[in-house]
Amino acid sequence: MNLDTMSPDQVVYAQWGVVSINATLVYTWVTIALIALVVHLVTRKLVISGKRTRGQQFLEWAVESIREEIGQAMNRDPRPYLPFIAGLFLFIAVSNVLSVVPGYVSPTASLSTTAALALCVFLAVPVFGMTSIGIKRYLKSYFEPFWLMFPFNIIGELSRTLALAVRLFGNMMSAGKVAAILLAITPLLFPIIMNLFGLLTGLVQAYIFAILATVYIASAVNVTSKQVDRREEMTEQLG
Repeated sequence: MNLDTMSPDQVVYAQWGVVSINATLVYTWVTIALIALVVHLVTRKLVISGKRTRGQQFLEWAVESIREEIGQAMNRDPRPYLPFIAGLFLFIAVSNVLSVVPGYVSPTASLSTTAALALCVFLAVPVFGMTSIGIKRYLKSYFEPFWLMFPFNIIGELSRTLALAVRLFGNMMSAGKVAAILLAITPLLFPIIMNLFGLLTGLVQAYIFAILATVYIASAVNVTSKQVDRREEMTEQLG
């Protein structure tokens, strides 16, 4: 079986009844283990003052860049949201970049992985929203601008989660199929170009997923707060 032509969910290495270990799980574990190893090697000799290693300098630059992106998108202190957003970006980016390595199949080529990532965002949005403005005020936002909008607001939450999962899965799958077709037609001309294209596509998709997650969370902690505050101000004025 060629992993490049099928979903990693279809490649099962072991199975015990309804429990199975497929390529998606294996490559996810490999990716997480590799990230953990690299992070350990880079952070084991961190210094607060004095000469910094190149690894620490790169790490500080990467963290600061992500913090700036989150801060600009949310217009608030990015520190509470940095671990979650950075974790999403790092996992997706590393998974996609490693897809150029022969024999490795990105977990994001599986709809189950992208759906799980989207589900994390779906759960994180209300959690951050409730933490930021309170449970009562956040739940009121689902009835804005009036109570009949409640089912439509719920459908909106679900639909954007589905779109987030399908977007990442579709883009990664289509990029892999196009690369496989071009490599089959002209194997001596396109390998290097397509590998570079794969790297670029993977990083772009990781960035898009992370920034969309940031925007969704911002809509819960910023826009919702403004809407509720505006309604409370109007109520006080009328009262």
